[in-house]
Amino acid sequence: MTNKVARRPHGRAARETYGADDVHSFAWEPVLEALQLTPNDALLDVGCGGGVFLRQALETGCGGVGVDHSRDMVQLARRVTGGRAPIVQASADRLPFEQGAFTAVSSIVAFFFFPDPAAALREFHRVVDPDRGRIAVYTTAPEMKGTPAAPYPLASRGHFYTDDELLAVARAAGLREVEVRRPDEGAQLLVARP
Repeated sequence: MTNKVARRPHGRAARETYGADDVHSFAWEPVLEALQLTPNDALLDVGCGGGVFLRQALETGCGGVGVDHSRDMVQLARRVTGGRAPIVQASADRLPFEQGAFTAVSSIVAFFFFPDPAAALREFHRVVDPDRGRIAVYTTAPEMKGTPAAPYPLASRGHFYTDDELLAVARAAGLREVEVRRPDEGAQLLVARP
């Protein structure tokens, strides 16, 4: 079930989970606050799942694109966003976009599953505008391992980082003005600029 619903979402249960109107809604406000999106922004939402956060972000007037590695999630996100944003099937560490194509990059509760987080952050860095770009990655903190928020076996299939480790990975990816915020208990929000 961990792979089918969380890691490589597909099937009815995954569509119900990631298509729910409030999926990961606890992360929306901190991410939107960090990114401060306006109609002049182009957002890339990496690991967009069913597109529910992307649909919310589009309410700011920004343009947006969603990326997910799951074919089922790409199809669901296209329906959820009502065609208001392109949704692309791709891996976080091999984004099919030009350098500097976006002014903002978000990733909500997906970073935990990225097999090569440094490669993913290097890609975020590559595709974000070098002058105006902002990155916000919302992930699960290590103290949540084994709790209902990150139960086993799910907890054994993801990556937890201390705040210092998360900062080190971001800096190794070339990001600057890097900080880890703690918006909620057991949550980490990596905020960075290129």
